[in-house]
Amino acid sequence: MNDKLFDAIRNGDVEMVKAIITAHPELINIKDQRGSTPLLLATYYGNQDMAEAMLKHKPDLNAKDASGNTALMGVCFKGYAAIAKLLIDHGADVNAKNLNSATALIYAATFAQSEIAQLLIDNGADTGHVDEKGNTAYDHAKMQGAEKLMAILESK
Repeated sequence: MNDKLFDAIRNGDVEMVKAIITAHPELINIKDQRGSTPLLLATYYGNQDMAEAMLKHKPDLNAKDASGNTALMGVCFKGYAAIAKLLIDHGADVNAKNLNSATALIYAATFAQSEIAQLLIDNGADTGHVDEKGNTAYDHAKMQGAEKLMAILESK
């Protein structure tokens, strides 16, 4: 059943995912071979409808994949602002750290996602946090030449 669930997520089959999770709610936090939970994978693929369906079953919003990334981190580098807001509204930790000590804000800065960065900051993201290389979100924005994002981060 695990493979069927992950296949349905990868194929974007929202109705199949809903059916499986409803029949087997214990699967909401299982992990695939890469350490991704159903929610992490659905959000990574940008499937907001699927994520919303899963949230009704109270998944672990801060579960981490094999690299220590959360669903919120994944949507920050992919640029899925609406899903980032959905996850934050449901209680995702905006300051969770992965294995490189990167946060969702550092990912948003690295990929010049100004809207998501502002959302994270508005919800308590630590703008002064440094990753394992000693860089803050501002440093990452500067490396990308993301002037709008640099201005947002400078004002905090």
